[in-house]
Amino acid sequence: MGSSSYLLPVLITAVMFLQASSIPTIIGLYGETIEVPCNGGAVQSDDLIFTKWKYTKKDGTAGDLLVKQAHKDEATIQATDSFKNRVSISANFSLLIAHGTLADQTVFTCMLVWESNVGEYPVEVVVHKRPSPLLIKDKAKQLENGKLTTLGECIASEANPAATLTWTKNGDTLKNDDTAIKIISQVTKDPGTGLSTTSSLLQYTAVKEDVGSKFTCRATHETGDQESAAEIFTIHYPTEIVTLQVLNKEPIKEGDDVTLRCHADGNPPPTSFTFFLKEGKVPMKDNDTIVLPSVTRDSSGQYRCSPLEDEKKQGLQDIVVNYLDLSLSPSGMVLKNVGDTLVVDVQKNTSGDAQVSWTKNNGKLDKLPDFGELTYAHAGLYVLEVSVAGIKRSESFKLDVQGKPKINYLTEQLSADGKTKVLSCQAEGSPEPSVQWSINGTNERSTPHSNGMVTHTITVEPRKNLTVMCTVSNSLGDDSRAIVVASERSNGNDQAKLIVGIVVGLILAAAIVGLIYWLYMKNSRQGSWKTREKEMGTSEEEKKLEENNHKADV
Repeated sequence: MGSSSYLLPVLITAVMFLQASSIPTIIGLYGETIEVPCNGGAVQSDDLIFTKWKYTKKDGTAGDLLVKQAHKDEATIQATDSFKNRVSISANFSLLIAHGTLADQTVFTCMLVWESNVGEYPVEVVVHKRPSPLLIKDKAKQLENGKLTTLGECIASEANPAATLTWTKNGDTLKNDDTAIKIISQVTKDPGTGLSTTSSLLQYTAVKEDVGSKFTCRATHETGDQESAAEIFTIHYPTEIVTLQVLNKEPIKEGDDVTLRCHADGNPPPTSFTFFLKEGKVPMKDNDTIVLPSVTRDSSGQYRCSPLEDEKKQGLQDIVVNYLDLSLSPSGMVLKNVGDTLVVDVQKNTSGDAQVSWTKNNGKLDKLPDFGELTYAHAGLYVLEVSVAGIKRSESFKLDVQGKPKINYLTEQLSADGKTKVLSCQAEGSPEPSVQWSINGTNERSTPHSNGMVTHTITVEPRKNLTVMCTVSNSLGDDSRAIVVASERSNGNDQAKLIVGIVVGLILAAAIVGLIYWLYMKNSRQGSWKTREKEMGTSEEEKKLEENNHKADV
């Protein structure tokens, strides 16, 4: 043999004393191929003679697995136990173990032999197995309020290492308190496979607030966590609250059929109830409703109900039955004379504040008119409407104001063509007055009788001056008025006479003025003569006075 062959046993022996104190660990998955790297995958292939894999047996001795010569493509399998048909080597010198089992959890050593060196690289293999899908068995059909009940048992089977199980309610972890919550967990190992099964039994004391709560089991494992489907359990609890409902739409009024329903919050809910009515207790077997037919105002008051087997727990409800009584005086047909007084009296009895409205001939009134002194305008159909809480009542009276007819005016007007006259006669009265003229006319028209008023017109063409009479009458009396209607010819002659008279009058006036002027001038001349005479007479008188004075002196 060469020098290298001589040195090989010596080098192998030396390497055994140079193993690292810490061995790297890899994790393989159960049932899958486990790849064990040689020297972390960093192998120097130059001058490499061969590669050898071996493992540590349970008794601590080494067992050969395979050898691969550097100049050969295939490895030589040396294993004679369970590894014989499951081991191979990869191109990067890693050991491949098919169909990994828990028995593969040991230390595997890669030996590399070069022409001038030998190296050994141990690797510890740990095999993990994900637990089977979680299973909850022996689930409770329902939970009792306040009673410790086994909710179910959660199982995570065939895992390595063993899974850790926890229970949650609405996402919050439940903890064992040995009172309201008890959790019993255990782990068992299959002697054949070495796989572990974890079980967790949950005992839980439910309360009413747990209705609809979601319970889950969660498994924590190195290969990943799992969570079971949420479970919602029926919870039985006694009745605590009883309610009585009125199913009718409010407001309730006299004559309505009122339906009452009793409800209790227990689970399972009661199906039979006792109703406490005005007439006394009424048991209803397998029925939660009762009907009060055609209620009256006397039906108002408090009503109660309870589960048939527990009358101490009761629901209450106050019922108000609305009502409306209405009377109107006068009513129907009312006949009055113009100037009379009408007193309207409204009597109403209601269960609450009422809305009151009046209409006259379908037109809304802000308030009822003052009937202290009736006029024709007061006549009409008056309707009173009162409503309260959905109830409506109405009463009415029709007022007829009567009076004997009276003519307000009688006029004439020249037509547009100037050839005819239009006569208008307006009168008031009720019943509607009939209108008669003392002459025949054309184009007769009459306005509708409104507020006691009526206007009648005719067209006439008088050939001479006429006195026309309008007469109105009804069952209570009549009235007449006359008007003088001049003809168009008479109007022409009168105008000519008027012109002549004016001219004659002007002439006479001028003559009178001239006469007056002449007389004035004449009187003025006579006055001047008299003045002179007076002056002359005065001189003579002075002479006579002088003579008399002279005689007296002698």
